[in-house]
Order: sequence, then C-alpha cells, then structure tokens
Amino acid sequence: MIRTGTGAIIGAGVGVAVWVFGKLAGSAHAVKTVSRRNFVRNATLGAIVIILAQLAGGFLRFFWPNKTGAFGSVLTVTADNIPAVGETPFRNTAGKFYLVRNEDGLLALYWKCTHLGCTVPWNEGEDRFHCPCHGSIFFRNGVKESGPAPRPMDFFPVTVTPTGDVQVDTGSPTTRNDYDPSQAAPYPG
Repeated sequence: MIRTGTGAIIGAGVGVAVWVFGKLAGSAHAVKTVSRRNFVRNATLGAIVIILAQLAGGFLRFFWPNKTGAFGSVLTVTADNIPAVGETPFRNTAGKFYLVRNEDGLLALYWKCTHLGCTVPWNEGEDRFHCPCHGSIFFRNGVKESGPAPRPMDFFPVTVTPTGDVQVDTGSPTTRNDYDPSQAAPYPG
C-alpha cells in the first residue's frame, strides 16, 4: 500500500516535471512526440527503479541499529534503592537487572534466563527467581537450583561510588558456572 502510494506520487511528480520541461523546450523547438512503445518502456523502467530503491531503503533500515532505552550503558542506582541483606531484590526495568544484596555484597543479576532467554521474575513467597517458561529456579545469588537452565544467571559489573550509589554496566554481562563471593561488590553498611 505504501509502495503503491509512493510510486503514484513520484510518478505524478515525474510526469509533471516532464510536461513542464517539455513545454519549456517545446517553445524553442518543435514538439517531439513520444511513441507508445517508448512511453511504456520508460514507465516500466521507472516503476522498476522506484520499487528497487524502496526495497534497498527498507533493507538498509532493517539492519540499522534501533537502540532505544538505557540497556547497554552504565546505569546508576541511588543509595535509597539498595536493598538490605535478605530483602526483595531491586528491579531495574531500564537496565534489565535485579540488584541483590547478600552477605558478600551486591550482585546485579541479568534477568534473562540462561535456558532460552525468558525474563525471570522474583518469587517473593519462595525467596527465589522462577522462570515462567520452563520452570528453572535460581537462588538469590543467581545460582541454578533446578530446571533446564544450563548455568547460573549472568551478572553485570557493579561499582560502588563514595556516596553509596551503585553504577551497573549493562553493556557487558558476565557468564559464570558457579557463584564465587568475589562476584559480589562489597557494599558499606
């Protein structure tokens, strides 16, 4: 529909331009008629060029990055959003991570399941992360308890600022095979 409308508009514009230039050129020279065969040939070639240009534009637009939102950059979580040890993890929707605080410090867990990439929500009643797609269950530190997930949840690097705010680099998720206390960033208080 869009292609047809665009072709009609461009075709009309070309037709008007040819008519205007023909009138201007015709005033100085004798009017030259166009045969039916040449008209059909030129119209067909023009339509093919327009369609190919639209297809090329659509192809290039499809592969152009369409980055929206904050995911992939360094995000700051203010000190008032940092959960206490054992509390419900802080969910950062823009960064697609949970900020979890355990005895070792802070972990920014990527909320994507390591099985097939579903979003893994926090289950308050069981104090675990539960994947709704295929039933993978993860502990508070992101280690797999059960289910088809092949490994623990990925995590993002965390930096604690002197003011108590936390900066999470969502551009580089880290994969792991198990939990190590060095993965958690120490948090004062």
